[in-house]
Amino acid sequence: MATTRVTGSMDDLDVAAVQTRTIRTLVVSQAVGAVGVTIGVATASLLARDISGSESMAGLAQTFQVLGTAAAAFLLARLMRARGRRIGLVLGYLLGAAGAVLAVVAGVVDSMLVLLLGAVLLGATTAANSGSRYAATDLAPEQHRARALSVVVWATTIGAVAGPNLTGVGAAFARSVGIPELTGGFAIGAVALVVAAGWLAVRLRPDPLLVAQAMAPVAPADTPTRSWSRFTATVRDVPAVGAAVVGMACAHAAMVTVMIMTPLHMEHGGAHLEVIGFVISLHVLGMFAFSPLVGLAADRWGRPPVLMAAGVILLVSLALCGSAPEGSSWQIFAGLFLLGLGWSFATVAASTIIADRTPLSARTDVQGTSDMAMSLTAAGGGALAGVIVQGFGYPTLAAFAALLGVAVVVAGVATRDKHPG
Repeated sequence: MATTRVTGSMDDLDVAAVQTRTIRTLVVSQAVGAVGVTIGVATASLLARDISGSESMAGLAQTFQVLGTAAAAFLLARLMRARGRRIGLVLGYLLGAAGAVLAVVAGVVDSMLVLLLGAVLLGATTAANSGSRYAATDLAPEQHRARALSVVVWATTIGAVAGPNLTGVGAAFARSVGIPELTGGFAIGAVALVVAAGWLAVRLRPDPLLVAQAMAPVAPADTPTRSWSRFTATVRDVPAVGAAVVGMACAHAAMVTVMIMTPLHMEHGGAHLEVIGFVISLHVLGMFAFSPLVGLAADRWGRPPVLMAAGVILLVSLALCGSAPEGSSWQIFAGLFLLGLGWSFATVAASTIIADRTPLSARTDVQGTSDMAMSLTAAGGGALAGVIVQGFGYPTLAAFAALLGVAVVVAGVATRDKHPG
């Protein structure tokens, strides 16, 4: 990468060095932050069940966390536009830490209301983790932008694998300090999130978005002043951005919808918890581990082909899942892995299209709104998943999700234009 220097108020800043520091900082914060998010995932539904006394309310914690992610994605994007990435990401992690503490309190005082409030705040951490991938693109040259984004996405693998495996450590810690066992993971997660926030506060300097804004020409006087107006204006002027948002949201909804019901489908066939856990681990591996290769492909062959490939991979995965018998089978192993891989293709390609094609003056607004759309479609898909499986079965759910896979392919086609990305 050629060295570019910003003169004047930026004190002859080496932009290449700032970008390298930014990527390294985000990789660490993403890995640590992912531990904070995932360490409580294995126990959240169990804690909700125990507090509420009803299995039908066990999924409420996850639902409220998804809704919290949607709200935080939009609100943190507005803050980042005015104050930079560092302030927004640090606040997201600190809100998540507060949510984890509230989850501990909820277990101690046996309050479902406190738990749901904590889940909403924990959603801010997911929003911050998602927003980090865009921070990696602020100063990246276009020909390497997908690679920069994908490296930060890959870092999530570390925390996503380590977090659930610390559940036993969390339980032991809880017993040692006299709090409910199911809250131990949240206690450790709160510490991890505070560490991630502190790391970003110290290391994400100078702020990549503020540097990019300082390098950019002044925005036109007729630029909309409201976040939603900037989003709609961008989608109207650059239809490829709207297509990318739709493609990313549909891929996310397809992944979440099928993934959350797969353990139940396997359990009905007598699969052991260890086998179910291994399948989910393969799924997570597909989501994150290969993202740097996906980023290289998007930089080399273009974002639209990779987004179209994402839809095809999703369709193959859903065909395998739909044909999988209850219990353990090679179809469910391969299907869940490919489901995660298709999500990775879609997320990297669509996110890079949004970063490529969105004007700097509207960048955080479009990025925040697209992440909000991802969360809301996931929430809707998750709500429908149980109804579909109960009424029609798991294969029908896979067929329903396949419609979303088709939408991803169409979105990929719609992003193709004369723009080189």
